[in-house]
Amino acid sequence: MRDSELIGGGLADEGLARRLKALACTAPLHDLDSRKAKLDWADATVYQMAEIALHTIDQVTIAMDFDTGADHHEVVRRLQPFVAAQAPGRRPEEHVRVARWVLDNLINVGTADRGFRRVYGSVDAQGVYQRRAFDFKLLIELAASDGEVYLRATDEAINVLVGALDTDVESAHIAAEVKLENLINRGRLADAKLAAEQARYRTVQYGETLRVKLDATRRDVRAVDWDSEMPELLDSALTHIEARFRAENAILKNITIARDDAEDPDRKRRAAELVDIVGDCISRHTQLQSRLQAAGATFRAEQDRQQFSGPPRRATIDLFGQLLVPCLELPISDAVAPVEKFFLGSSGLAVPTVPSLSSLVSLLLRPAPERDKLVGEVPEPELVPPETLDYYSDDQWRQADELLDLPDVPRRLSGLLAEAREFDPGLARLVALRALYSYSPGVAAAVRQGDDRALIGIDDGTQLVDAEFGGADLLLASALIDRGAGPSDQQGETA
Repeated sequence: MRDSELIGGGLADEGLARRLKALACTAPLHDLDSRKAKLDWADATVYQMAEIALHTIDQVTIAMDFDTGADHHEVVRRLQPFVAAQAPGRRPEEHVRVARWVLDNLINVGTADRGFRRVYGSVDAQGVYQRRAFDFKLLIELAASDGEVYLRATDEAINVLVGALDTDVESAHIAAEVKLENLINRGRLADAKLAAEQARYRTVQYGETLRVKLDATRRDVRAVDWDSEMPELLDSALTHIEARFRAENAILKNITIARDDAEDPDRKRRAAELVDIVGDCISRHTQLQSRLQAAGATFRAEQDRQQFSGPPRRATIDLFGQLLVPCLELPISDAVAPVEKFFLGSSGLAVPTVPSLSSLVSLLLRPAPERDKLVGEVPEPELVPPETLDYYSDDQWRQADELLDLPDVPRRLSGLLAEAREFDPGLARLVALRALYSYSPGVAAAVRQGDDRALIGIDDGTQLVDAEFGGADLLLASALIDRGAGPSDQQGETA
């Protein structure tokens, strides 16, 4: 067989590229299991990280609506029982940390654009094998109108849940509804639950498609084709919702009958779960219908607002992706020119340090403003008497000065403490505090204050025996300060 016939026989197949992209979307989940053994804060080999990741995407998808998404803390709280079931003997703190680790990795925290990139190959019509990069995200963080940051699942994440990629939303949803109805009629409620969950995922994905179009319209109405593409999308979506309402209400009626007539507790429980899932699909379709009906008004309002908002502004520069990374890949001689142009343009004009003569004269001849127009009558403040912050009274300070006045013979700290307690029990603490400062006296400070003597404490190795204090039983004495010493001696604390 010739090469051209081989190429025409299936090498240049778009379906192969779609399947490779489908595998690429699941690669971050498998990476979690390959990296869990490297965690240093827990023995994570017992956890099935890919299963936790799928459960995480499931919780985020179910919590999404048109305006908001899933709260970070709420997702972790819902993940904790599933993680604890895999390792019931571990601590709850470890379960929470594992859930947060999986969630952060699905968001891809720590990267510049928080996205994933996988390389795959394809053969073109000429038989040339080319490597291509596929960029995608699984969970994204978006700010809502109330200022909170929510999690939303992307189309790639939802396709991971249902096992497909780039599938037409409407046809996939119709197929899921038909499959669900057939499974219910045949009594296979376990398989019907899986089909109902996939139908709900497709409902969320359909709403996400409309939300992205409306967000692009709010940024720039010219970015979305409102002449043909969006009217066709809105008409087909409204027709789709009308048909889904009839189908889902009929399915809901059959499930309710199956739930009420079931005698097996397990079958009744599965039927009740199906009732909740299909009911959630109906409520989501109701919300989506209201958004579809308001989409035209949104376009007209944005068209009026953007038409009178002035000329369009230039997009901000991505310093990391457009300047830093390309310049780091260049030689120094080639990177100097673009870096200099950027900093010359971003620094702006130089402001003169001295004003010109004409502006200086204008400033000096400017009349003084009228003061009565600047401030009114100043109210008289109500002063509150200050609180007394002194811990010791003046009488206690005076008694401590008398006890620590030791010009002739040094005394032990233990004796001074016993004598102080005879006057006042609180006086002993003040004496001990001043004795502590005397162990390293500030002679220079005493000289600056004009004192003629300073209290000095010496440790000769005697242990202090006291019921309240411990340590060394210091020898305390008052030393005269030599006023005839020079500045250098005073700085050296000599007495």
